Amino acid sequence: MPHTHEAGKAPRVPTPEEVEVVGLVPLLEPFFRKSVVREQMPVPLRAAMENHGLTARHGAVLPHLLAGRPLTVSEIAGRLHVSLPTASELVGALSRAGIVERAEDPANRRRVLVSLARPYRPALETFLARRMEPLLRALDGLTPGERAGFLAGLAAWTREVQD
Repeated sequence: MPHTHEAGKAPRVPTPEEVEVVGLVPLLEPFFRKSVVREQMPVPLRAAMENHGLTARHGAVLPHLLAGRPLTVSEIAGRLHVSLPTASELVGALSRAGIVERAEDPANRRRVLVSLARPYRPALETFLARRMEPLLRALDGLTPGERAGFLAGLAAWTREVQD
């Protein structure tokens, strides 16, 4: 059920269970602190990001490119829950920085495939291993159903924040 605020109406009062969830959110702040992220990022990747003015939003593209096959810009947009123009801008900036490569899809010349530039793969793998360690430990303690609920909740929250 959507919880959108209508103009002229008082905001909905959260339930006690929702207050518990909301109370946990600020405790995640250290994980997202820019100085912590910067410290964990390997120097080659950090230099490329900083020298080209790239942000966490650009960085959000990169884990999706580690999984295997190259992705289209449309697939990236879908995975990040952003518009096609936004995904295209993110990929363009990453390409100019040399972190990703774009190539014509041999099966469909109108499509562009995006892949992680080979020199950045080890740095990104190291960075993600460092960054994701607390999350992976937390996921290890969840049942498959709890994991699915956790993913659904995060995806829903992401969509709401980006709208």
